[in-house]
Amino acid sequence: MIDVDSNVDRSIRTVTIDRPDARNALTVAGLEALETAIEDAEEPVIYLRGRGEAFSAGADLEAVADLDGDRERAVEFARLGQRVARKIEDSPAVVVAGIDGPARGGGLELALACDVRVGTPDSTYGEPGVTFGLFGAWGGTVRLPRVLGEGDALEFALSGRAVDADAALRMGLISRIEAEPRTVAEEIAENAPDALAVLKRRIRDDGERATQERLEARAFGDLVAAHADDIDAVLE
Repeated sequence: MIDVDSNVDRSIRTVTIDRPDARNALTVAGLEALETAIEDAEEPVIYLRGRGEAFSAGADLEAVADLDGDRERAVEFARLGQRVARKIEDSPAVVVAGIDGPARGGGLELALACDVRVGTPDSTYGEPGVTFGLFGAWGGTVRLPRVLGEGDALEFALSGRAVDADAALRMGLISRIEAEPRTVAEEIAENAPDALAVLKRRIRDDGERATQERLEARAFGDLVAAHADDIDAVLE
């Protein structure tokens, strides 16, 4: 489900979400494996990608349906996704997301936790959960307004619309469009590892994230409890 590879000189760790038949949707086991892959990295740069035609569809809807509308279990699931996103954000390594195909919901939110986001011309981005009563809840309500600004973040999230790579670049969801996003990770890996770590730590310094994420997880739990039947309907 999560494949890890290091290049010859151990400057880049490639972490691949490997469920192409499910558009790389993440279960509890997948999130835990991703967390381990990030935690165990000794390389100064991590390149995060999806296998096949999608970056990640986010949370596996069957896993969400299996919560059976239980609010507390839903909060725990949201907190797990948030924890993985924090591990990405707080990793001493620079994490580059190479986004090809759809990045949706929690998949987009994991990308938002990365330090650099590079999309291919075929990449697309969206938070579609609102169309059936949910949202990603892996830190998106914290990070999206930081990246887009509050007004654009509200319009993007509340509409549930998807945008293509050109629009994502204009909005600031991604910083570059490249046919081979890994080339950006390779460019970054050419720099001094200690300087990369210090720059990331200083730019990433923040304050009230934990409180915001706790409120986000609670809201997600309320929605899973209220929309259990709607989630089941989407899977039918």
